[in-house]
Amino acid sequence: MIDNTRGILAMSAAVVVFIFNDALIKLAAETVPAAQAIGVRGLFATLWCTLALLVTGTWRQIGWAAHPRVVFRSFLEAGSAIIYLVALFHIPFAIANAVNLATPLILTVLAVLILKEDVRWRRWTAVAMGFVGVLLVIQPHPGDLNAWTWVALVGTVIGCFRDIFVRFLPVGIPTLVVSFSTALMVGLVSCVLALIEGWQPMSGRALGFIAGSSLLLAMGYQFIVVALRSRGEFSVIGAFRYSSILWALAIGYVVWGEVPNALALTGIAVIVAAGLYILHRERVRG
Repeated sequence: MIDNTRGILAMSAAVVVFIFNDALIKLAAETVPAAQAIGVRGLFATLWCTLALLVTGTWRQIGWAAHPRVVFRSFLEAGSAIIYLVALFHIPFAIANAVNLATPLILTVLAVLILKEDVRWRRWTAVAMGFVGVLLVIQPHPGDLNAWTWVALVGTVIGCFRDIFVRFLPVGIPTLVVSFSTALMVGLVSCVLALIEGWQPMSGRALGFIAGSSLLLAMGYQFIVVALRSRGEFSVIGAFRYSSILWALAIGYVVWGEVPNALALTGIAVIVAAGLYILHRERVRG
């Protein structure tokens, strides 16, 4: 039986903690190289996951972390993050975000092709309009597009396959073990890259931001896996990733004093309308 409610709630929670995590890591990256900040954050997140494993007693099933499918998904996570990060160094932030927020559209396509979901024209329209709203908010300049934009798209597509692959994990694997494996892989790979680039000393303030960010990251890993392992449809659950842009605007205003213009406010209205329409269609179908 299809039930999107649990997936929507978990995805919405994941979006909230991930966007606050992004804000903290952005503050840390003002004084720490990005790869180093992400690597240290990953190791901190691994510690949080380890603590959760010990407290809940799930550590007894830690052997699942070596399961080939869990390891493969962790590699997809690390590959997606690193490829996207490399592209981010070469293209404007707005362009990179626009590419990354194409995720719901890509997930919907993969859900149809791989999971054989039945997605009809109303849902396709709502998902597409949500992406249009994102573009209105971000307002990327076509002249900034270059080959690195395609690299960012590759990272985003790999991330979508990572999400789809969750459905192929054995049911008995605890979500905490999946989160632990993911955090460890991202932390180790990013730290290796940071060592190659040259490790930089970190201030107590930066470490504090990274530690706080890592706790939110560990929580986000849990929520996202719960959402993707639910009985919901990817084409519905994935659309709620768009709400991250709303939180990003709110944080940008409070922390950095960034005020959205009229076009961005129109985009916000479109995103909210698309999300409400998807919820409305869920009630109608129910």
